[in-house]
Amino acid sequence: MQTNFSLAQLADPATKASEKILRTCVHCGFCTATCPTYLLLGDELDSPRGRIYLMKDMFEGGKAASAEVVKHVDRCLSCLSCMTTCPSGVHYMHLVDHARSHIEKTYARPLSDRLLRAVLAFVLPYPNRFRLALLAAKIGQPLRPLVSLLPRVGNRLAAMLDLAPAQLPNRVPSDRPGTFPADLSAQEISATIQGDTAPVTRRGRVALLRGCAQSVLRPDFNEAAIRLLNRHGVEVVQAAGEGCCGALTHHMGKEESAHAHARRAIDAWTAEIDGAGLDAIIVTASGCGTTIKDYGFMFRDDPAYAQKAARVSALAKDVTEYVTAIGLMPPVVDTDFTVAYHSACSMQHGQAIRTEPKTLLKKAGFTVKDVPEGHICCGSAGTYNILQPEIANRLRARKVANIERMQPDLIATGNIGCATQIGKGTGIPILHTVELLDWATGGPKPEALEGVVRPTSALLAAAE
Repeated sequence: MQTNFSLAQLADPATKASEKILRTCVHCGFCTATCPTYLLLGDELDSPRGRIYLMKDMFEGGKAASAEVVKHVDRCLSCLSCMTTCPSGVHYMHLVDHARSHIEKTYARPLSDRLLRAVLAFVLPYPNRFRLALLAAKIGQPLRPLVSLLPRVGNRLAAMLDLAPAQLPNRVPSDRPGTFPADLSAQEISATIQGDTAPVTRRGRVALLRGCAQSVLRPDFNEAAIRLLNRHGVEVVQAAGEGCCGALTHHMGKEESAHAHARRAIDAWTAEIDGAGLDAIIVTASGCGTTIKDYGFMFRDDPAYAQKAARVSALAKDVTEYVTAIGLMPPVVDTDFTVAYHSACSMQHGQAIRTEPKTLLKKAGFTVKDVPEGHICCGSAGTYNILQPEIANRLRARKVANIERMQPDLIATGNIGCATQIGKGTGIPILHTVELLDWATGGPKPEALEGVVRPTSALLAAAE
């Protein structure tokens, strides 16, 4: 794509990076075939190609964002399916991130929209605030019919109430900064079973992202990850002072807030790297993983953080990437369940992790089925299901219909947002991949599986 930026414009690092991305686009339109919003709405401006034209015009003209640009950029899920599809390698993520930041700086949103976004940025990245907000949402559930009638924000407030869990999970002992030592006894047992007589030693030391929303909504995800990693001979540390990775506010265009969160995380992990050392930084929420792996780009022009951020990005691994690298123990329980694997967009498109989770589940004894239209977003997309609830609900209905068509016993995914979004649309138990791997290799049976009858058990019962 031909561009027309002045030298003064290209002196801005963000504009220079966007200009380079724009020049790689050849207008082929392959991206329209896999874009969820174009699929639903059929509007060229709600496709990646259409949005690229809008962003190019805005950036080249040095213009403040217009209502038209904001409407179509806001409708973008940042699912990055277009990046997987694009034959030219257009880095759409960096382009739309720049656009969101530009919108935040130059566009005066309606007051109700500004207030809602400010509340989300004030609450979601902070576990204690988020917990209080969920308790308030539980109390406010009876008012949902009235709330939905409020002008402009009623549908969004109703979406927030709908997404809140009926019961807030209890805090777990492992949800704290600290070190969780490797369980070498489990390694010795596994080695004996496999006939390996070599001395058993610690296999690694990793940091595990505690994060923000996930630690409140599903603390059992990280608890399972700690058990799984410890059982495989890996010491796990949850670094003091880490907090939110910045992904939530980053995708809302709140660059200053996102970078502040990211810097705290970088500093916390750098202290561990420079101290006892780290082999990896493990992430169990793929939306966070995509952002952390992009820290190197985010801080490329920050002299104080560029090197530290690049080092953190290089160490970041999804839990399934890391377990694949060290090898999964053989299963010790009967895992005769059919699992529909939902690959989060941030996993398959953002990080290009497509086979590892499914391969691990198969090694753990599960029968794994791919979901039809697996490349299409479920509608979660960070805060999208709150800010764009109508589109998000349509995408969830489509995703749930495709999953239920497979008639699985369980659903597995690697992202808290997807688990929450899909879980609100189906009665099929939805678990994190790491929960199933933990159970298969000796961990406790996940609570979500209580009452789920194994297919073989059901057949035996019917035969009696």
